[in-house]
Amino acid sequence: MGKGFTDDDDALLAELGIAVEQKKQVKRTPREERIIAGFEDIQKFVTEQGRLPRHSEDGDIFERLYAVRLERIRELPEASDLLAELDHGNLLADAEPAEGTDDLDDDALLAALGVEVEASPITELKHVRSASERKASDDVANRQRCEDFDQFKPLFEKVQRELDSGARETRPFELKAEIRQGRFFIVEGQKAYVAEMGETTLTDQGRTDARLRVIFDNGTESNMLMRSLQRALNKDDAGRRITEAGAGPLFSDAPEEGDSTTGTIYVLRSKSDHPLVAANRDLIHKIGVTTMPVEKRIAGAQLQPTFLMAQVEVVATYELYNINQTRLENLIHRIFGKAQLDIQIADRFGRPTSPREWFLVPLFVIDDAVEKIREGTITGYEYDPERAELVER
Repeated sequence: MGKGFTDDDDALLAELGIAVEQKKQVKRTPREERIIAGFEDIQKFVTEQGRLPRHSEDGDIFERLYAVRLERIRELPEASDLLAELDHGNLLADAEPAEGTDDLDDDALLAALGVEVEASPITELKHVRSASERKASDDVANRQRCEDFDQFKPLFEKVQRELDSGARETRPFELKAEIRQGRFFIVEGQKAYVAEMGETTLTDQGRTDARLRVIFDNGTESNMLMRSLQRALNKDDAGRRITEAGAGPLFSDAPEEGDSTTGTIYVLRSKSDHPLVAANRDLIHKIGVTTMPVEKRIAGAQLQPTFLMAQVEVVATYELYNINQTRLENLIHRIFGKAQLDIQIADRFGRPTSPREWFLVPLFVIDDAVEKIREGTITGYEYDPERAELVER
């Protein structure tokens, strides 16, 4: 049950004299999809606010946009047929134009929002995104005017100057651990500044999260969750992290001229049946650096005390160039020294050994440490086992 009828099912129902209704697939044009998407935005506003959007000059710029958009949709000859089944709130009913409507321009409002407008008639609603586009950016769409933007505008101007001079650069966003107070990002073509970050909490799935105050360079802001900003950056193919000013990388993502030594930071989990390991398997990780292929490095792990005399699982790798293997390993072990696993394993001759490269630390913290190594800021941090995060020294 619960699955769609097959042709055989339809034939059987027909023999029983039961008519089978065939649902007609309606194919929408891109223009119709845009009109529907814009109307759904307005419906969402009405549902949340309990009223129609207004044209108040001192009102929220999104509300003013919705008000203009609703009037434009009401003017479309095809709107009544296209949206009849969707208009549950009777939003398309004739209404007196709100005061000041003639003075408003939808393109001007969109420009104030930082939305690129095509040179086309407004009734074509070219600025309205498709349902999939709206879903991809929903986490950053709920913004409001930033009342104290004058405090942040100089920061955005300074960051742009540093980008122009090469003191900062942009690179693809990768990890949630990159999201920290005081950092800049580019999402949906706008610079975003994490002005405030609340207390870190754990979700029901055991993942970290925090409430953020994010300021955008178009004068708006959003009170969003860290995971919401992460999703928005991941969904945006052009989502970028703006690096810190003057942060020379300890290692790079790609080889440069003159680089001769290539290596890998690898993170492993053990398949050992040792009681301590079995009870904390998701938290116990081996962190090492190798200049050979990781697969070759872990070959025969079950015969080596450094791998706890058991097979291992590779959970993360980070490629790096122009490295000093010993110095980098020592740095990593210093950072996580307080979380070093105290365990004894008998080697294949029965002699007790104490491997030193295993740490009781979550994978997301290791991601954060690698990010700080890449930025060149890691020397100012160490791991706090009680808070399960990197803290400034």
